[in-house]
Amino acid sequence: MSADPHTRSAAPAWLQVPDDVNGLAPEVWPATARRDDEGVLLLGGVPATELRERFGTPLYVLDEDLVRETARRTLDAFRAAAALHGVQARVYYAGKAFLSTEVVRWVTEEGLAVDVCTGGELAVALAAGADPSRLGFHGNNKSVAELEQAVEAGVGSIVIDSLIEIERLGAIVERSGATQPVLLRVNSGVHAETHDFLATAHEDQKFGFTLTDAPAAVARIREFSGLRLVGLHCHIGSQIFGTAGFEESAARVVALHAELREGGELPVLNLGGGFGIAYTSVDDPTPIEELAVGIADAVARQCEVRGIPVPNLAFEPGRAIVGRAGVTLYEVGTTKPVALDAGGERLYVSVDGGMSDNARPALYGAEFSARVASRTSDADPVLARVVGRHCESGDIVVDAEYLPSDVAPGDLLAVPATGAYCFSLASNYNYVTRPPVVALRAGVARVIVRGETIDDLLARDVGIDAAPALDDGRTPGQAPTEGIA
Repeated sequence: MSADPHTRSAAPAWLQVPDDVNGLAPEVWPATARRDDEGVLLLGGVPATELRERFGTPLYVLDEDLVRETARRTLDAFRAAAALHGVQARVYYAGKAFLSTEVVRWVTEEGLAVDVCTGGELAVALAAGADPSRLGFHGNNKSVAELEQAVEAGVGSIVIDSLIEIERLGAIVERSGATQPVLLRVNSGVHAETHDFLATAHEDQKFGFTLTDAPAAVARIREFSGLRLVGLHCHIGSQIFGTAGFEESAARVVALHAELREGGELPVLNLGGGFGIAYTSVDDPTPIEELAVGIADAVARQCEVRGIPVPNLAFEPGRAIVGRAGVTLYEVGTTKPVALDAGGERLYVSVDGGMSDNARPALYGAEFSARVASRTSDADPVLARVVGRHCESGDIVVDAEYLPSDVAPGDLLAVPATGAYCFSLASNYNYVTRPPVVALRAGVARVIVRGETIDDLLARDVGIDAAPALDDGRTPGQAPTEGIA
């Protein structure tokens, strides 16, 4: 089937028929991913079949060693790049990518700060024992209660996103007598080469201030004695490869930084991040060391042109810290060959999860890869689409992939690069329970977030205890015992 030209034409141009349908692209999978002598996928030294037996499927699997290693490597890269210009660098872990108390402990133990964007995320970070002074609080609509919570906790910086927020936060610090460090989020007007919903620096969107409006906002911040403006923040998008966008954004933001320094020192410049990872074999993410040097050099050049000192730098790598460390395991339930209009076939492979545990394909058209994890196969590759169990035609996990043509019910399927924005975006759509998260380290697997049960879902429904009896004495949902044709 894979050799049929009609079928081949239905595949995206980037997707090639693999030489080995069992192969694991090293740039996509965790470094510890390999197959044992029986062909079973090993993750962190643990067989995928053992993980299914112990924890069930769907299952989020997270390589703790890789998260820690990536955090260290990223921090080292940016500190070294900043040091070349005589300044310091701070790296923030993006709580929205994947947040649990265990993960917060991993990244903070490796030297990273953490950014959060809701009161809930802040509560998780604090419950993990994170130093409040090393937390950054984002968000375009922080409530008064959330701002009060952040100030009371001693959060290291609040990223201001609107004029209303300036007034809210100014009133809070006046009432409490606190001094709160803040950054102002600005839009550089640079569009990241990414999905429209992932590009966050153009003007017609909800985040931040335009470069034109920023000076007035800064002036208002400086009128509050309890607000200490420490710098500017800019984020151009997500899943970005290369440094070109960052270099152009740096030129514009440094120009504003230079203008605003006339009213007071601005010791920090946060240029965001959103660095990309490989989801498929054709993705080519920029090495973190190259990104760090390129961005730091760009800032230094712009500062030199304007005759100002280079500020301390801050970065938010986003998915780059945790994305590649995650693999999601599913069990195949059904397969179905479907004829294509132009001829040939596509094999639909249905798994026991879907858009409730990975919403990114439905939200962004995100591409993922997949491999059979419970065995190897000598069967020919077949063009497949991995789909979920939800009542939506758009419930797609992997839009296009070549899998062995003998893939069958009961096979274990693994989808790599799911460490970021999969667990975070998970839902109970169709009243499906959210999967557990298992961490792997030194060949040991342990649950760090327990999976939900049906009882968990029903526990939130206050109408259950108040269910009225039916005329025949049954409660709603209780089947009749007789008279059924």
